[in-house]
Amino acid sequence: MTSNRPARALIFDMDGTIVDNMRFHDDAWESWHVSNALPFDRGTFAARTAGMAGNEIIASYFPQATVAELDAMSDAKEALYREAYLPHVAATPGFLELIARAEAAGVPMAVGTAAPPANIEVVLDTLGLRQRFATIVSPSQGFRGKPHPDMFLAAAERMKVDPADCIVFEDAPLGVEAARRAGMRAVALLTMLGPEGFAGYDNLIASAGDFTALDGLPALRFA
Repeated sequence: MTSNRPARALIFDMDGTIVDNMRFHDDAWESWHVSNALPFDRGTFAARTAGMAGNEIIASYFPQATVAELDAMSDAKEALYREAYLPHVAATPGFLELIARAEAAGVPMAVGTAAPPANIEVVLDTLGLRQRFATIVSPSQGFRGKPHPDMFLAAAERMKVDPADCIVFEDAPLGVEAARRAGMRAVALLTMLGPEGFAGYDNLIASAGDFTALDGLPALRFA
């Protein structure tokens, strides 16, 4: 995997990547755990679960629950998150500049996120970004959550770009692993974890606190 080859397509995770919002998710998950009399380790929860669909996370606690019950519990948690985060929606520094450069170079872009449609609306529509992406892929369309590579492979297929020519931007180890399984290079946004959280991934070509630190990355010098 040649790390310096210019990307022909970009795929962005949403939560913790396009926007720095994971603390709001943590708050909502903590409230959900408390209401269900479940222990909650704030220090490790997001790193273990970020990128999974909400009903996948909840199924680990309630393996006998029906799909409808899992969806209802997930919806309750997501409603808590949306109410808290909506007044604070803002793009991660440098993100708008990066996608503007990609657009100017004719490089297509996609979003691959575990978020449900209502959460996608809160971010992409509040920021007016939806039309700037060639496609948006999520588990609501029938795909498995990360670390499965399904969403990223679907994004590449829809953009008609070879997976090896895509770069994925992620804030979670499960997302970087999903990119690895898809045969894609990845960049880690350190909005949730430090660099040590991404040790050992041979597809990782860079890590940065936000997008402003990626201006000199050779793979993002679009030809």
